[in-house]
Amino acid sequence: MEKEFKHRALRLNKKTKVIFIGMSKYYFFFRRHAVKFVLNQGFTPISQFGIFDYFIADSINRDLVRRANNNLIRISDEFWVIGPVSDGVLAEIKLVKEMKKPIKYFKVVNSKDIKEIPKKEVEFEEGLKQFSNLI
Repeated sequence: MEKEFKHRALRLNKKTKVIFIGMSKYYFFFRRHAVKFVLNQGFTPISQFGIFDYFIADSINRDLVRRANNNLIRISDEFWVIGPVSDGVLAEIKLVKEMKKPIKYFKVVNSKDIKEIPKKEVEFEEGLKQFSNLI
């Protein structure tokens, strides 16, 4: 008689929303907290900084990473911006809006907590406030 293979992971296959996390490079240090936050909400996170680190330690053409990043956005269900909007995050927001996917905005409180905020409270990195109409 053949023995059946069992593993607890085989029972944990409920589909959840896939959330792409958009964050400024200045919040790179916060990447694991953002992933933990999405997991604790019951969703599956995708984070550029989790997969590609910071452009794979700048050892590869950045446009290859950007293209892969955009494809990850395509397969996600929602886009969550955590922290201030950078130029890269603004480009991601434009892409997500073209795809008509939901976007949520969050700010980091006391260097550890994450709180959802309305669009009017979104902060922008220097020189980008002029594009606030794009969010």
